[in-house]
Amino acid sequence: MGISERMGDVLGQAVESKLLREVKEHPTNVNHLAIIMDGNRRFAWSKALETGLGHRMGKQKLEQVLDWVLELEIPFLTVYALSTDNLTRETTELEGLFKLYREGLKDIADDPRIHDNKVKVQIIGRRELLPDDVNMAIDYAESKTAEYGDYTFTICLAYGSREEMLDAIKSIAVDHCAGELELDSIDENEVSRRLYTADMPDPDLVIRTSGEERISNFLLWQMAYSELYFTDVFWPSFSKKELLKAIQTYQARKRRFGE
Repeated sequence: MGISERMGDVLGQAVESKLLREVKEHPTNVNHLAIIMDGNRRFAWSKALETGLGHRMGKQKLEQVLDWVLELEIPFLTVYALSTDNLTRETTELEGLFKLYREGLKDIADDPRIHDNKVKVQIIGRRELLPDDVNMAIDYAESKTAEYGDYTFTICLAYGSREEMLDAIKSIAVDHCAGELELDSIDENEVSRRLYTADMPDPDLVIRTSGEERISNFLLWQMAYSELYFTDVFWPSFSKKELLKAIQTYQARKRRFGE
C-alpha cells in the first residue's frame, strides 16, 4: 500500500469516527432500520466477476452491517433479501442464492455476536415458496434465538408486501364472515396486527442502495411514514460511513407523520 493510500485510509477513518460521534451525540436515533440491499449483480458485472460472487460479497456485507447496527444499538434491523419477483430468476442463480441462505442462516444462528447481544432472528415471507433445506435452516436460526428480545434481526425471503397485505385481508375476511370480527372493528391496528411484522414497530428509516429510487414491493403498509434514504453505491460497497450519513440525514429531518 502506497503513502497516498495509507493517508486516504487514515482520513477515511477520521471522517467515520467524527460521524459516529455526532450520530451518538444526537438525541434522535433510529429504532427500526430497514434496508433494501440492491446491486449485488451490478456490482459483480462492474468488476467483471461472476454474479454468484457478487451475491456472496453481499452476504459478507450484511454481516458487517449487523456489527454496525449492534454498535449503534438499533433494536430492529429488517433487510430485503429475496422478493417474490426474484423467484423468477434463472435456476442457476437461485440455487446459488439458496446455498448462501442456508450457509448464512446457520452461521448467524451459531454466531457468538447473536447470542452475546440476545438477537432474535426471524424470517418473513412466503416460506412455502422456498426449498425444504432453506426452510430447515430458517427453523434452525429461529429456534436458536427464539427466547431473545434485546434486538430483532428480520430477513425478508420470498417476500412481497402486496402478498403480505393480501394475507392480512383474507384473514380479516375469514374472521368477519365467521362473525368474529365486526365491520366497524376493522381499522389500521387490526390490519397491522395481521401483517408478518405484527410484533415490530414500523421502520423509522429505510435505506436503498444501488441508485434506484423505488421501494419495490417492500413494507408498503409499514413504510407509510418512514424516512427514505437512497444511495448510489451497490450493496457490496456499502460502507459504515454511508450508514452513518443516512442516520445523520434522518436525525436532521423533522418527522411529521402526515401532519
